[in-house]
Amino acid sequence: MATEKVFHLGPVRVRVNAAGDDAAPRQRLSRERIVDVALAQMKERGYEAVSMRSIAKDLGTGPASLYAHVANKDELDQLLIDRVAGDFPIPEPDPERWDEQLKQSLLDMLTVYRAHPGVARATLGMIPTSPGAMRNAEGVMALCRAGGIPDQLAAWACDMFALYMGAVAIEEDVWRARAAAAGEGGEPLREEDMVAAVHDVFASLPADEFPLLRSLASVMTTGDADDRVGFAVDIMVEGLKALARREA
Repeated sequence: MATEKVFHLGPVRVRVNAAGDDAAPRQRLSRERIVDVALAQMKERGYEAVSMRSIAKDLGTGPASLYAHVANKDELDQLLIDRVAGDFPIPEPDPERWDEQLKQSLLDMLTVYRAHPGVARATLGMIPTSPGAMRNAEGVMALCRAGGIPDQLAAWACDMFALYMGAVAIEEDVWRARAAAAGEGGEPLREEDMVAAVHDVFASLPADEFPLLRSLASVMTTGDADDRVGFAVDIMVEGLKALARREA
């Protein structure tokens, strides 16, 4: 059986484990373990709550130990993106249906972000250069080329896709955090209640100042998140096709 002794050396507290025959060996610190803990913390507490210090605390070590494996928070963000990027399914391009493949790939990107709350925030202000992220960019470019999209348009579209899908995931993370906070306060925050409240606001607007918003209150609040994301994906891909035809 393992026992622990604590020695105080001035202001420093030192813990020493005296392990018995049945004590499990301490798991070795690695990049993989650091990323595992970061992902778990993001899912529970959100992106902003994760730091090298918080990760070190959960791993039972000091922040200095982490820097031997991860240089800084920016590198940690790259590692998180790389790990999650491995879950993005990129199909073999089919020239006959490349556009449907591209639309599904964008929806799959959001699905992966939803499975890993907080990671989308790591992509902001970051140029992903990890192997996983670059493989995904390569896959999107290949789909565009299969559809005859000019390379420059495809390159800009690749950036647009990443920004939009990431923004949707980040907004959902924000609402998830608000709902959790409201629940802790005893006032559950439900999507249908929010939509109904927005509808009522539009419907009560002065008709002489906001005639369209007032008369279209139901239209403005129709559709859930998936409906709106699907609409945006259609607009982006179909708009890309239209621009390619115009250039041709």
